[in-house]
Amino acid sequence: MDLLEFRKITQQIRVNIIEMVAAAGTGHPGGSLSIVDILTVLYFDKMRLRVEEPKWEERDRFILSKGHAAPGLYAVLAERGFFPKKTLMTLRKFNSILQGHPDMKNTPGVDMSSGSLGQGLSVANGMALSGKLDAKDYRVYVMVGDGEIQEGQIWEAIMTAAHYKLDNVTMFVDHNGLQINGPNDRVMGIKPIKEKLLAFGWYVMEIDGHTMQEISEAIDKAKMLKGKPTAIIAKTVKGKGVSFMENQVDWHGVAPNQEQKHQAIAELEGTL
Repeated sequence: MDLLEFRKITQQIRVNIIEMVAAAGTGHPGGSLSIVDILTVLYFDKMRLRVEEPKWEERDRFILSKGHAAPGLYAVLAERGFFPKKTLMTLRKFNSILQGHPDMKNTPGVDMSSGSLGQGLSVANGMALSGKLDAKDYRVYVMVGDGEIQEGQIWEAIMTAAHYKLDNVTMFVDHNGLQINGPNDRVMGIKPIKEKLLAFGWYVMEIDGHTMQEISEAIDKAKMLKGKPTAIIAKTVKGKGVSFMENQVDWHGVAPNQEQKHQAIAELEGTL
């Protein structure tokens, strides 16, 4: 995937996020927009998967532990071909396969139902350990929010992954600095993230979570590292791509109105 293709795909995914959240009148645009670039590299370039066979046993797994960012995952899955893009407009509607949080039973391409924060890495550990016991070579990727790593279960899972030497686990930390009720530094300080993870026995990398080359190289390096799990701390911008949403905590869980939707899409498409 070259840079031009990457930009084209991520632009469309961000437009789809805005449109689907606006259509639903509810959702979480800020944290969905911040993870788009990482998910695009994973699903369009790095992960081993079969669109026509979502439950293929040999596939790589992805867990969106910060499940409220489901619109970001759904938009990526639709763009990748797991289900028709028109389905995105049914977000949070009755009988839709796209609920407010990911549902592994009803949504093609979703590997774990999530939403209760702090649980994703624990499940990733189970998948990874199962793979090792069954001599499978699939990898497990998990995305956690920076506010989410205030959860105690996350740190228990971090300790567990190191203990069992789960080098088939890669955890992304979406480090946009904001959570539902304010900046991380004010709500509950999480720094120094890198040093904490190193102390728990992980390999750690820090990247720009919106730069394709850095994302791609970090994933490739994680595949080569052995004996420990890998954490990739991705510096991101909440609301990335929409000027009035960027770095604004108020857009954590608020849908844009029609005027805001049109402005956001015009910005993303470069027509404003």
